[in-house]
Amino acid sequence: MSPAPRRPWIDRFTEPAVALRMAALVICALELYSAVATLAGAATEPYDGLIAQAWAALGGAPRNPTPLILSLMLLGAFGWLLWRLARPQHMDNPPRHALRWLVLLDVLAFAVTPGLPFLVTAMAAVLLRARAALIFAALQVLLALANYLWLPNAGQRDEQLHQGLLYGVTMTAMSMLALHGLAYGLGRLTASQAEKRRWLQAMLAERLSAERLHDEQLRYSERLVIARELHDLMGHHLAALNLQLQLGEALAARGDANAATPALGKARAVAQQLLADVRAAVSAQRDEARIDLRAALQALQAGIESPRIVLDVAADAVQDLSPRCAHALLRCVQEAVTNCVRHARARQVEVAMRLLSVESGDQVLVRIEDDGVGAPRLQAGNGLTGMRERVEELGGSLTVLRHQPGFCLELRIPRQERL
Repeated sequence: MSPAPRRPWIDRFTEPAVALRMAALVICALELYSAVATLAGAATEPYDGLIAQAWAALGGAPRNPTPLILSLMLLGAFGWLLWRLARPQHMDNPPRHALRWLVLLDVLAFAVTPGLPFLVTAMAAVLLRARAALIFAALQVLLALANYLWLPNAGQRDEQLHQGLLYGVTMTAMSMLALHGLAYGLGRLTASQAEKRRWLQAMLAERLSAERLHDEQLRYSERLVIARELHDLMGHHLAALNLQLQLGEALAARGDANAATPALGKARAVAQQLLADVRAAVSAQRDEARIDLRAALQALQAGIESPRIVLDVAADAVQDLSPRCAHALLRCVQEAVTNCVRHARARQVEVAMRLLSVESGDQVLVRIEDDGVGAPRLQAGNGLTGMRERVEELGGSLTVLRHQPGFCLELRIPRQERL
């Protein structure tokens, strides 16, 4: 009955786009700290970005800040581009020329530091198809090996000197395969979540469309049945009424008022009989469409063991309900109980139903209350929104009386729908 008690900001971190952006922020912040520490002379090891290593290979001064400043500028460009690629809409619909943007992102990553290409691999696994993303990850490993062979940093040169080139290449290949494989797997997991969300949205849209079509078909069928009943019922009476009125009109035109009186009396009797038959037909239609709301609620109560459902339904509250009102009340109670089962962790749900007499007519008052955890903040989710729309369509109202601890809803809906 109550919305999920999880905090909204925690929910945001589970979204694929937010997770990728947060990972990018953390890694870029670490790289920024490493570069700043190197500039300040506090780093124990030299900064190992590709630009810095190329500067060292070309004989540049070790303490010259130029390569690190350039690396910081490229790091900013990398973060900005990755942030734009990790938009929520790109998780569902990758941008055009995504591969070109990924190649540019990869160039920036290798230019700054060997730690950034893992983010590019994860992003490629999200934006590209599975096979293309796998090829991209394999190329990342080859680029890392090429970097190790032709432009190693100081630590890698020492490793090649003391352990041997073959050992260094093997260890680098294994570590790169593991890390890029992990990045690829996390990216594909993110992509599968986005794909699952798209599938669920499509299924929901299809279901809503089918329900709407079904409702329209039901309305059409009901109108067709009513039209057929009225035609069969009124055809004979209208023909007789027309005949008597024509007879009375002809006699009155001849100036014989006394002779016209019986014809008009018969016409009035036919009209009264017609009105009575129409009322009887409408009442029969209502009786056929009436929902046994009490039995439906008892079936709901019997089908759910936990939480325990306590029904307190007044006899007059379920009498003479229009079919649409009864159906709306049943759906609202079902939705409230379902939400309680899923989110509230309650032991008991109380459903009370009373009949109120107000100036605008009789109303049914339904109060649904549980003893669950409730929610720290009231958020109108799909359940509450759907219930509110359902009752307001019939001229009713929905009020949340309490949302923590426990949840308490109050529904007011007219017993007969407005014409």
